[in-house]
Amino acid sequence: MEITLTVIFALLGMAAGSFINVCIDRLPAGKSLISPPSHCDRCQHPLAVKDLVPVLSYLWLRGRCRYCRARLPRRSLLVELACGFLVPFSYWFYGLSASFIIAAAYSCLFVLIIFMDWEHQLILNKVTCPAALAALAVSFFYPPPGLIHISLPWPLAAAGVSGVLNSLLGGAVGLVFFLVPILIYPAGMGWGDVKLAALIGLVAGFPVVLIALFIGIVTGGLVAIALLLTGKKGRKDAIPYGTFLGIGPIVTLFYGSQLLMWYLGLL
Repeated sequence: MEITLTVIFALLGMAAGSFINVCIDRLPAGKSLISPPSHCDRCQHPLAVKDLVPVLSYLWLRGRCRYCRARLPRRSLLVELACGFLVPFSYWFYGLSASFIIAAAYSCLFVLIIFMDWEHQLILNKVTCPAALAALAVSFFYPPPGLIHISLPWPLAAAGVSGVLNSLLGGAVGLVFFLVPILIYPAGMGWGDVKLAALIGLVAGFPVVLIALFIGIVTGGLVAIALLLTGKKGRKDAIPYGTFLGIGPIVTLFYGSQLLMWYLGLL
């Protein structure tokens, strides 16, 4: 039964990844997600069902359009694989529970943000703002997944209010954490990064938001150094920071409490 559900959720995750690819292609251009139907961006030929099977169609066609042989973006395969892993992993980690659904949905959301920012250097309000409202609404009923194994010794842990208060405090910390640098040095990052940090705080909650931001900042810094040393980026070239910030909340959805307790144990 567990293996069957894992396979089902993997297929659902890949299907979600296919939809996320549509969002990455169309949202930055202001296009509808519904119309026109899926088609090749180069030859405009409508895609048949056999062209739209997640992962398998890309591999079968060897990453090329069936009709004009134009190369398909490798990102489409990576997104489908990422969601095809994260959704069943959420099930494996949390079982059939509300936390599973929340973790799977948040994981797919940050996959969207990660790859959209990498490809288009955009963190859209039409993504972060509705997601922030949804995260806040969810927190009224369920605490952030990364906090469910933590017993917090302060009023935030009071029954019935810990979820929303932790989420709000996390959002405030994320907002301020990035708002101060952008006010001091506006050229250093975009306002999209600030809004993303607030969203991460709402999703991760306090104090796990600090772990999530730390992971994103360190990852972004290491990749930036590697790109500079290899000559793939210059000092003045923009680096899509949201891509790396989005990694932190995915990690803390599953291991936020463990990482926090490990860190506190070092103090």
